[in-house]
Amino acid sequence: MNNQSQYYTRTAQWLHWVMAIIFIGAWLIGFFSGNFLSYETDGSFKGNVITLHKNIATPIIFLIVIRIFWRYTHPTPELPATMSPLMKKLAHLGHLGLYFMLLAVPITGCLYSWSAGHPAPVLYLFEIPRLVQDNPDLNAIVKPLHIYLSWAAGLLIVGHVLAALKHHFVDKDNVLKSMTRQND
Repeated sequence: MNNQSQYYTRTAQWLHWVMAIIFIGAWLIGFFSGNFLSYETDGSFKGNVITLHKNIATPIIFLIVIRIFWRYTHPTPELPATMSPLMKKLAHLGHLGLYFMLLAVPITGCLYSWSAGHPAPVLYLFEIPRLVQDNPDLNAIVKPLHIYLSWAAGLLIVGHVLAALKHHFVDKDNVLKSMTRQND
């Protein structure tokens, strides 16, 4: 493996970690508001928590577009030669799944919000223009879809983290280091 392809670019690393923090934070806030708060008992507090969830989650739509562009215009590190072809294929499919989820979860979240008659705000700065108006029939589809995709994304992320830790502590290869270090 040449030194050039041993590490992700610094931009790719920053995009990865910033998006990880945003997604995990939004996921946890969404989980909290969906499972521990009720409009009957928590009223406006629940509304404020959901607004926070949307404001920090929507930037992922913009960041994933940048990240996909960056990913396909810059080479990525090679996977370790010790990985079997099947494991390399599974790693590739896992990454594709994560990219899909990073698009699908916030998009279904926006559709869920719009179809319920609410905005999709971005960092308390502006709103993404509505693509649909109040629509209870659509809401009945996108609400559970958003929730199921969120759970699937959470499981993919847990698997991603466990795989990275396995590479670092068990296989003792460069997979985790490729996302945390830079060429010297």
